Amino acid sequence: MEKIQHSHVQVRGLKLHVVQTGTGPKVVLFLHGFPEIWYSWRHQMIAMANAGYRAVAFDFRGYGLSDHPPEPERANFNDLADDIVALLDSLAIDKAFLVGKDFGAFPAFTVAVTHPERVLGVITLGVPFLIPGPLGVQFDLLPKGYYVIRWAEPGRAEADFGRFDVKTVVRNIYILFCRSDLQVAGDNEEIMDLVDPSTPLPPWFTEEDLDVYATLYQNSGFRTALQVPYRCMQLDCGINNPKVIAPSLLIMGEKDYVMKSPGMEDYIRKGIVKQFMPNLDIIFMSEGNHFVQEQLPEQVNELILSFLTKN
Repeated sequence: MEKIQHSHVQVRGLKLHVVQTGTGPKVVLFLHGFPEIWYSWRHQMIAMANAGYRAVAFDFRGYGLSDHPPEPERANFNDLADDIVALLDSLAIDKAFLVGKDFGAFPAFTVAVTHPERVLGVITLGVPFLIPGPLGVQFDLLPKGYYVIRWAEPGRAEADFGRFDVKTVVRNIYILFCRSDLQVAGDNEEIMDLVDPSTPLPPWFTEEDLDVYATLYQNSGFRTALQVPYRCMQLDCGINNPKVIAPSLLIMGEKDYVMKSPGMEDYIRKGIVKQFMPNLDIIFMSEGNHFVQEQLPEQVNELILSFLTKN
């Protein structure tokens, strides 16, 4: 990790924590999910730099070492998309490959739709094409105790998380999200109650990794992180008839719980998603879970590099 350089870059009135390595002419910009942070791309960034690319990641506004917005409860996905474009401007990057994981896929898609001239290609992990809004993630189709529904409710996750230290919260979410089934709590329990405290971390996620995440989330807390993604997911982002024309790749773990979301299997496997991304390739990883880039980094790096080489 000694090759990785950290800085704070002024972007739209906020100082964002930006991490870079590599000096190649082509840029790969990595966009994290939850409960992740720039560090979730550690394996990919080194591999991209070693292959001759400039790898960039950052903590989204309100995450890790980046500033919170002035009113976190009003933050939304359009803010993240605007931050991406402004960050590219600040770093004098004309075009980039966008790699988004989990909710980091949403602003990647938004930028690809609204600023196609800035995008060389789009790779997403764990989330197929979706645009934030009531038609993108349909809450009415989800189980009522599902974590997305629970955490969208103001105050509920705060009370749930508040029973534990930050490190335990991140540990529990990692353990939960490694499962292949949806995380659904009963009427008399909360999401944190779904984890047995004796459950070990997955073998590819060390206590040292957990310490990095915990330190970053202790700095930022969960205030903005609960707003974006969970509490703004149904806010209309103002995009009509979206289409991503850039070359695209979707990497899905066969054991990713997202595959169990209502309608998701057909949307991906029957190619319906290609109505919105006509130049999309889809690759399934048979043993992959929701954290494929950390769980199976060498395989994911190979898939990403193969895509970059072709495009």
